[in-house]
Amino acid sequence: MPKKEVINQGSVRRSKLPHSVGVRFGDLIVVAGQTPHDPVTDAVLGDFREQTRAALESIKVVLEGAGTSMDNVLYANCYLVNREDFAAFNEEYVKYFPTNQPVRTTIQVPLMVPELLVEIRVTACFPD
Repeated sequence: MPKKEVINQGSVRRSKLPHSVGVRFGDLIVVAGQTPHDPVTDAVLGDFREQTRAALESIKVVLEGAGTSMDNVLYANCYLVNREDFAAFNEEYVKYFPTNQPVRTTIQVPLMVPELLVEIRVTACFPD
């Protein structure tokens, strides 16, 4: 029987919230919602495109730190504050998933920090 393993190494930013960066269970890893915070100052980064890239880069760092990669993402939950950013989001997203794209849900939501425009959570695997 697989055992739950908390993944906190490899993160671009250490969250101050009571949760893990990721959790591995067997051949799967769930990465907590990643937001576009500067890893040094903790400030929310730039415009929508910059925020999207920063969130995706953070996911990439967490996955690689755990021993897998963006190529192994199975599912992405994407949260956008503004519906008008959907096209720009897709343009940035496809740079990280140009082929073999994961299943995805994208919804419009108000996020917990007013400056945040995007948050992304993924589930990935560790292939044999």
